[in-house]
Amino acid sequence: MEFETIITKYPPKKLLLIPLTIAVLALIILGATYLSTGSPVRLGIEFTGGTLVTVPVTVPEDELRNQFASYTLVDIRRIGNRYMMQFGPMDTSQYVELSTQINSQYEQAEIRYIGPIYSQALQSEVIRYLPLSFLLMAIVVLFVFREWIVSGMVVLCAFADILIATASMTVVGISMSLGTVAALLMLIGYSVDTDILLSMRVLKRKGGTDEKIIGSMHTGLMMTGTTILAVFSLLVVSDVLYRIIPNFYQMAIIADICMVLLFGLGADIFNTWITNAQLLRWYTAKPSKAGRRQKR
Repeated sequence: MEFETIITKYPPKKLLLIPLTIAVLALIILGATYLSTGSPVRLGIEFTGGTLVTVPVTVPEDELRNQFASYTLVDIRRIGNRYMMQFGPMDTSQYVELSTQINSQYEQAEIRYIGPIYSQALQSEVIRYLPLSFLLMAIVVLFVFREWIVSGMVVLCAFADILIATASMTVVGISMSLGTVAALLMLIGYSVDTDILLSMRVLKRKGGTDEKIIGSMHTGLMMTGTTILAVFSLLVVSDVLYRIIPNFYQMAIIADICMVLLFGLGADIFNTWITNAQLLRWYTAKPSKAGRRQKR
């Protein structure tokens, strides 16, 4: 059965049970992560503090991991002919000991330390500006539609996209970094774009609600599909080719951004054309709205 047939055949209340279930699962995942780690998502070094070390590739990764097993080694990634090792927070004596060991073993090592004050400042900035972006977006949407319920639908779908994307990050082990925060902010804008497209056509154009939803779906899915193909191509270049072609450089931060965008774009398809579409079907079926459309 075609997707457009599904979203117009069944009553809105039944179809809305699907996104509600997925949202609850996402909240459970984030809640369980928060209870076990103190944060709903895995935080990167920018937000936790720690030490980032880059050394030339001279030994296998397993041997390198054993060499520094006594320290708070969090992650090792190979970037071309160099290893990038991420260490968690440590006291001054451990940091000096680690630096001495690395400098004695490698001539071209790079060591970068991120202190707890800087990482806490970044956390506070994200906590402050991410909700602010939602607030400003809600104000713009309210200005466009002049109706609280419709604006709330758009904001709800954007929030659901971010919720599913962050839960997916937790499942696959992607850390929250400055790059992934930027990806989440991009998703807010993209989600609003497709939801406004749908809402504008349903509320501003003449015709049956289901027909207008299907018509806008063709345009919206083309937009999202094109973006997904572009992001997937970037993911292949930044990560997949590294695993296939020897000595091909891995761009880990770009790969993480692409993964978050793909999670969010997939969620946007679902939330726009099921969640928002069904809410609009319910909203336009209200007697007061139906009567107003007939007067027009």
